[in-house]
Amino acid sequence: MTTINMIQKDPQTGIVMIKMENDQLKVMVTNFGCHLISVLMPDKKGHFGDVVLGFSDLETYQKQDKFIGAIAGRVANRIKHGEFSLNGKDYHLAINNGPNHLHGGLIGFDKKIFDYTIEGDRVVFHYLSKDKEEGYPGNLDLSITYELIEDTLTMRAHAVSDQDTLINITNHSYFNLSDETELIDHHELMVKADEIACIDQDGLPDGKFLKVEGTPFDFNEFQSIGEGLKQSHSQLALGKGYDHPFMLSQPQDQICLRHPRSGRKLSISTNLPCVQVYTANYLDETLIGKKGHPYKAREGICLETQYMPDEIHLAKEPKVILRKGESYDAVTAYRFEVEK
Repeated sequence: MTTINMIQKDPQTGIVMIKMENDQLKVMVTNFGCHLISVLMPDKKGHFGDVVLGFSDLETYQKQDKFIGAIAGRVANRIKHGEFSLNGKDYHLAINNGPNHLHGGLIGFDKKIFDYTIEGDRVVFHYLSKDKEEGYPGNLDLSITYELIEDTLTMRAHAVSDQDTLINITNHSYFNLSDETELIDHHELMVKADEIACIDQDGLPDGKFLKVEGTPFDFNEFQSIGEGLKQSHSQLALGKGYDHPFMLSQPQDQICLRHPRSGRKLSISTNLPCVQVYTANYLDETLIGKKGHPYKAREGICLETQYMPDEIHLAKEPKVILRKGESYDAVTAYRFEVEK
């Protein structure tokens, strides 16, 4: 059985921290950007450790620019040149990542304070993104639900809009199953994907796809992340590591991350078609983590389930378009297990 309690509230801002707990997991979330603050799980010796990067105070979450633990949107990932056309009208967004728009703009969903309700084993966060916020059309009514049942934390994003708009929500948690005792290199990853979207020097998909077989991007069976990063490949050089959309090839149980030394394993199942695998290549020791040390590159891995980045420009029928009156429903389940 899961218990949920509000454990901290800032009366000036309305920002709260909420603890979700059962016998298997202890999870902390906040209504500020729906950040996933911590996930405590046991290792094979029964010792609990925190398997997501984060900070010891809420102020750092408000100041940081690496999206650690946050919800990203209205549109996660990159939009080329921060512009798109919809229904014959041109829209212009903030340029906040090289020449492109990233993760919803200057003040995206990661920086918004959500309303919230506690409903049994779920926390439901709610936010109304008004028409023209960050340049996007339509009043978007968004809810983010975190549900904890046994060893599985499920995130659901639901939205409707009163105008046609774009939406692509993801969770931007940085996972490290070693409880931050080592870099991500000794983790093993499996991603059921036959191809990746190639990127340019700015991390934007260039419209080309690469078959993963015979490349460092083939994670259809468990492979060491560190060994993959050591290989020579033009796409790894462009991303300074893994920072690529993997096109998922099966409808569920598509992603698994494990850490053999601790026995911890994270299995991810989603109804979304793509996962951005990012090995924290741009952490630069400017952010101080929970344990008091500066976060450096490859200290975590993001597994961001989403629609294809820049799909508005690359797809004939972009799924990223949410039509007026229709519903956006994205579900990603994170199962935290221990292998003895």
